[in-house]
Amino acid sequence: MDFNTLPATTQQSVESSETPENDLEPKPNPPLLHHEEALAIVENEISEIIKSDPLLHYLPSGVTLDELNNMLALEHGRAMTVIIRRADNQTCSVVVEQKATVIDLKKAFQRHFTLKQKREGSERCLSWRYIWKTYWLHYAGQKLTKNDKPLKEYGIENNSELTFIKRLRSQ
Repeated sequence: MDFNTLPATTQQSVESSETPENDLEPKPNPPLLHHEEALAIVENEISEIIKSDPLLHYLPSGVTLDELNNMLALEHGRAMTVIIRRADNQTCSVVVEQKATVIDLKKAFQRHFTLKQKREGSERCLSWRYIWKTYWLHYAGQKLTKNDKPLKEYGIENNSELTFIKRLRSQ
């Protein structure tokens, strides 16, 4: 037996493991993206997906996860829209869960208004503590005074309209 020659199967495996010389050249790496560039690409793709969706096409291009979840909950009947009329007679539609409390509504209104200001480019800062100490939310002749009370107990349903009324100072 000649040990200098390899059996045919071993010879084939050695030949197949060798690579041609052109495979040894380094392959170019894909271009590296900075975080901001990658984030912009992802936001653009998400925006395109939302625009093509029949349920979500009316959402703004810079939609937040909260807005997206609220719209989906609204479509599935787990949320309701509450309309809040401000003192300047402008209305805001706020989406809250069916089991939401007054404090949940206040926080949703704050998020909605802050996001609206940000999208409009306004840098005006509001003191929400001052607003909630100065005004009551009002619905059907009753002030929403207890933050932990569910909206359903005030009779608030989908598309109910609430208003702001000024609190009277106690002497």
